[in-house]
Amino acid sequence: MKRYETHNCLLCNSSLNESITWKLFLTNTFPKTICLECEQKFELYNPLQEENDIISLYKYNDMMKDFIHRYKFMHDVILAKVFRQQIHEHLAKTKAIIVPIPIHPEKLKERTFAHVDQLLKEANISFEHYLEKITIDTQVGKTRQQRINTPQLFRTSENVDINGKEFLLVDDIYTTGTTMLHAKNTLFEAGAKSVTAFTLIRG
Repeated sequence: MKRYETHNCLLCNSSLNESITWKLFLTNTFPKTICLECEQKFELYNPLQEENDIISLYKYNDMMKDFIHRYKFMHDVILAKVFRQQIHEHLAKTKAIIVPIPIHPEKLKERTFAHVDQLLKEANISFEHYLEKITIDTQVGKTRQQRINTPQLFRTSENVDINGKEFLLVDDIYTTGTTMLHAKNTLFEAGAKSVTAFTLIRG
C-alpha cells in the first residue's frame, strides 16, 4: 500500500510530495525534508586522501553558509532535520562513544539549543557528554595564527570514565581544526585509547 504525504521544503518552502511506503516505516529511512533542487546545491566533500581520522560530508559553499546562518544564528532548530539521513548513515554503526563538541552554557542560553546535539538527536544517534566548553571564546573571525594559539577550550566532564575507551567527536564544521585538536587532546590526556572525528561540513 502506498500513500503520499504533502509538506514543504524546509529551505525554500516549495511543495514536497513524497511517497510513504512500508519500507519507510520498517527501515531507518527518514522522510525527505528538502526538495531535489535545494539538495543538489549542497556539494559533497571528497578528500583526496584520509585526513587525520576526520570525516567531513559537505563543502562550505554558499548554500551551506545560508543553512548554517539560519540554523545556528537565526535559531531555526527545525533545520536539524535536513541532514539526518546522511548523519545516521555515517554514524549509526560506529562502536566508538559519540561525543558532540559542547557549547558553553552562556552560549547555550543565547542560542537556545545545542546545535550539534540537535543534529544527532534528529538522526537518532546516541551520544554522551564527556567534554565541557570552558570559554565563551569562539573561532569565528580569528586569523589562522590566532586559532592555532588559542588556549585550551575544553575540560572533561565530572565523574566520567575515559581511560581506555574509543571516542568519535562530532561537530558541525571543520575549518582550521583547532576545536577538534583541543577536544582530542583533552580526551587523550584523560586516557582515551583512540579519538576520531566527524563533521557535517569542511570549511
